[in-house]
Amino acid sequence: MRSQRPDWTIGELSVAHSGSRPMVRRVTVPSLFPPPRYSHASVVEAGTKLAFLAGSVPLDAEGKLVGEGDHVRQTEQVLANLEEQLHAVGSDLSHVVATDVYVVSSDTAVLSAVWDVVEASGLSVGPHSSTLIGVACLGYTGQLVEITATAVVPELSRVS
Repeated sequence: MRSQRPDWTIGELSVAHSGSRPMVRRVTVPSLFPPPRYSHASVVEAGTKLAFLAGSVPLDAEGKLVGEGDHVRQTEQVLANLEEQLHAVGSDLSHVVATDVYVVSSDTAVLSAVWDVVEASGLSVGPHSSTLIGVACLGYTGQLVEITATAVVPELSRVS
């Protein structure tokens, strides 16, 4: 069971309220491979907290590609990493409001196979807005799938 308090590493603050409370929090998830020059997520406090997650990629915690040549296996790893990102900022798949799903392929059958995995994950429940995009290449050698997401970060319920 996950603790109520998110486990995150906070990077630089780029925007702040006029008071002492930060408006934007950059988050790097300790259980994921460290990104080179970006955060796994940014949480914006503007009435409702929103988290803007960097693209989730098919790398394990050591930075090794999972599912080489296999769109479906890479999608499963991407979704597992996305769940880690969401949990690290106090959210989950059910609070995702928007995604972009990037797939290295121009074959609609491959795009459909990836979308089937996304649907089976529960991510598409909501409904949330999503774009499925076939692309020529992605950032890591052998990478076939990447998903970016925006999610609501719900307020923690207070126990009296």
